[in-house]
Amino acid sequence: MPLHVLSEGPGSQIPTHLTRVSISLIVPRTDYSDNTVKGKVVHKGPLVSLAEDKYILKTVIQEEDSQPNSSSQNPSINMVLLGALAKDFSQTVNQGDTVVATGFTVGKSPTAHKDLLHPCNLLLSGDPACLYVSRPSPPVDSRSPLRVKRSTTLSGESSRAAKSAKVSYVGLGELKPGSVVNVYGVVTFFKQPFKSRGTDFCTSLKITDQSNQRIGCTVFREKLEEHPKIFQIGDIIRMHRVKTHFFNDSITLVNTFGFSVVTFDGCVGKAMAPRPSSRTFQFDPEDQRTVEELRSWAASQSLLPPVPTIPLSDVTPKAYFDLTCQLLAKAPIDTTCTLLRVWDGTRCPHSLLKVLVEPNTTEGPSSFSPDREKLLANILVYDNHVEYARRLKPGDFLRIYNLRAIPGSSKVPGLTSSQSEQAECLAFHLHGGTAYGRGIRVLPGNSPDVQELKRVLESFPQVDELNDSELLDVWCTPPESPDAKAIECSTVCVSERSCSHAVQPETLCEVKLCAPGRSHHVRVQLRSYQPLRLHQALRLYCTRCKTMQDVPDDEYVSSLFSGASRDPSPCSPPAWALSGRVDVPGDAPNRAMSVHLSTQLLSEGKTKQLLFLKGSTLEETCRLATGFQNIVPVMSSEGHMTLMDLSAPFLFRGRKRYYGCPRCSKASVKEPCSEGVELIDEKIIAEALGVKLLQVVLTMKLELQDATDTLDVYLWRHAESFFSVSAEDVASNQEAQNRIRQTMDSLCPQGGSTDRPWLDLCLTSCRAEDEEQNQTCFQICHSTITKLLTARSDPQPA
Repeated sequence: MPLHVLSEGPGSQIPTHLTRVSISLIVPRTDYSDNTVKGKVVHKGPLVSLAEDKYILKTVIQEEDSQPNSSSQNPSINMVLLGALAKDFSQTVNQGDTVVATGFTVGKSPTAHKDLLHPCNLLLSGDPACLYVSRPSPPVDSRSPLRVKRSTTLSGESSRAAKSAKVSYVGLGELKPGSVVNVYGVVTFFKQPFKSRGTDFCTSLKITDQSNQRIGCTVFREKLEEHPKIFQIGDIIRMHRVKTHFFNDSITLVNTFGFSVVTFDGCVGKAMAPRPSSRTFQFDPEDQRTVEELRSWAASQSLLPPVPTIPLSDVTPKAYFDLTCQLLAKAPIDTTCTLLRVWDGTRCPHSLLKVLVEPNTTEGPSSFSPDREKLLANILVYDNHVEYARRLKPGDFLRIYNLRAIPGSSKVPGLTSSQSEQAECLAFHLHGGTAYGRGIRVLPGNSPDVQELKRVLESFPQVDELNDSELLDVWCTPPESPDAKAIECSTVCVSERSCSHAVQPETLCEVKLCAPGRSHHVRVQLRSYQPLRLHQALRLYCTRCKTMQDVPDDEYVSSLFSGASRDPSPCSPPAWALSGRVDVPGDAPNRAMSVHLSTQLLSEGKTKQLLFLKGSTLEETCRLATGFQNIVPVMSSEGHMTLMDLSAPFLFRGRKRYYGCPRCSKASVKEPCSEGVELIDEKIIAEALGVKLLQVVLTMKLELQDATDTLDVYLWRHAESFFSVSAEDVASNQEAQNRIRQTMDSLCPQGGSTDRPWLDLCLTSCRAEDEEQNQTCFQICHSTITKLLTARSDPQPA
């Protein structure tokens, strides 16, 4: 067994001939066969299965007792486990355990610049690799059983230190200069930690209590995690061992030796979840009563802000506000400015500033779906906040304080060559300095505000990939198999990659030999593609049930409308609808259609925003769609107004048609809610009708070739960024259709010409879920066509 638990019997002791080496002294290209590394597990990643009986797991260990000649305190290093050792580690070892590694090799860490850990990592694989695990000893509690029973466990954390003596607290109105005290208070003002002139970070805040004394506090600590975790005005704070000083005719508090701090949410009724600055702290029922008393008092004094944060949907120009959001991506603009791309699940009603950055400078996704893009906000962070922004990771939940919404034209710093001025756009700026509490705070996952934000964000459909077997089934016909021809000539490269994968380019022959689950960079030509009729590349995809279907052709849709138009059955409109008739524009002026309008929309003057239409043909519906913003075709069923079969479009918006998923929809005709909505869109209508919108996607199968082999790949999730056009536009816009046709004709000329451009592509591979096929699927991702030039070059590009 490659993993041993030291407490489990004889034979599991660490070999005595091995010498321990400090993590800080580890360097690459050195033989460590006679050495061990010891550390505490501070992060345990998931077990990933690469293939049958092949596993990989990544963990981080931290050295608790650094050697005297260590260059840093408590250094941490990534440890990568392979094979059976990874599986045993996943099942046996917990975060907080101490491990001793032997038989490891050392390599350069590809993530050192992101995780700021040791520049090397430890690789443990094969027979020589071994791990010895020791469990942390349970804390010894010398208190009486009655006292133990009364100890309080809060949010999975408990006080691990026994009270040797009762802690006494001093009211803020009783403070005397020159004493070291313990205090409770309600935060009335605070600044996020900022770099002082020395080596410490500094936090400045003011607190009060029932005495109504407002006391200033200053905390100097070297590590950010040792500072008070204050999220908003009104939080309750407890500070141990602070010293009182008399300054500018008032008492101030400054931390001293042995300082510790715990903060709590200040809202009445919220969970009693401590936010400590140290791993151990004391908290008993008396402390809980103190916090609850301060909460009630603060609520009676209106110390808590009525609206702690403002969502993007409520932002007004020129306002300063606090924002709770999730970070999706970030990119440096210059040395004094960083771009943060965030969302909170709401859409800002104003046009927002667009910021263009190089894809290879972006940490996180460099592009998003059109629907997701509408919900994103670009925040420009300046000056002293840039350093803190470097620590942020995509996926973090943030609270940004004193953010400013600036209206009018804006120009992004450092991008004047590519970023033009945008008039009447709203820009979000986090200015430099710490005035008014300006700054950024990462919120923990157990924060109530984060939990609420997660519930909002999870209500949005995820941009999911098809599962692997569905990708293989998308194509009903076998792939093209033209005669193999030597690649005799080529053109310049016409694509570029926007990913951040640190991998070397590979040939297609090498790619096919690799196990699934990896990313690959290739330089290839397009040999063939399917479908040849590009309108067949448009599919309808349901993000809920993950099914995909063809877009119905006009002949089939026309037959559905013709059948419904000949139905003479009477239709009783709902109570909220006003019925009437409308003439069809065009060649048949004498033919009038039965229509139904929303009385609420009529009262608001929105007469052309929504029309329910009965008894029309497809051609007539398309004609009327030129004069109304939204048309919903309906029919009669047992005397009631119902939607048509969902095989047909349930909504027409100009030239665009929208379809619903037959599986996931619970269709019924209801009046859309237009309260507070300027313009009714397809999502509002679909929600009112109980229809699950189908997403229009581009799906293609491409056969790639280079000098070594050919490879079939799929283009789906990243098809829009590949062609720089949305699937929705392709479905309704002839210019977008022509663009894709010209692109494919340039990449794969008709007539069998071998003079084809080269493509730099990023591919991802995964195993098909269908056991009968047992195939590896490849998809194109993070790749974009940049130009279509034709020029002779050497047979194989450099």
